[in-house]
Amino acid sequence: MTDTDKPATPEFDMAASVARFFAERDERNRRAEAVRPDNKTALFDALAAAGITLVTVTFDGSGDSGQIEDITAQSDDRTVDLPQGEITIATVAWGTDKVTAISMGVEAAIEQLAYDFLSETRGGWENNDGAYGEFSFDVAARTITLDYNERYTATEFYSHEF
Repeated sequence: MTDTDKPATPEFDMAASVARFFAERDERNRRAEAVRPDNKTALFDALAAAGITLVTVTFDGSGDSGQIEDITAQSDDRTVDLPQGEITIATVAWGTDKVTAISMGVEAAIEQLAYDFLSETRGGWENNDGAYGEFSFDVAARTITLDYNERYTATEFYSHEF
């Protein structure tokens, strides 16, 4: 038997859905930007106390998978170990207004921040042909720089008639 009293499914509004997504993304990025100064202070204070001058984080991804490949710390020109202590950083999750303070090891905090920065600036970096690059955490300048390389497949078509 056919149910003719069933209400019609409302039509999907793609434009409204896309607008909501971008509004939520922008709000999440605003909240992430608001906690960034305290996160940088906590991290750079721990690195400076350990005599570290530069941290380099390399990442690579493609085919819907990506990861941090390496985290290297330097004291001037020498490679050194990261400090073992913990720091507290604030994280911002998608779909919630909640900011969560989490204590973690310095290496884990660096990795978390790198993934957060990739999500904020280059979402989808691990998809398709992917991307690779590195972050430089300059302790003296207290700056974090992302050098980003995106891969893509190009096709050139030629037709010849003889």
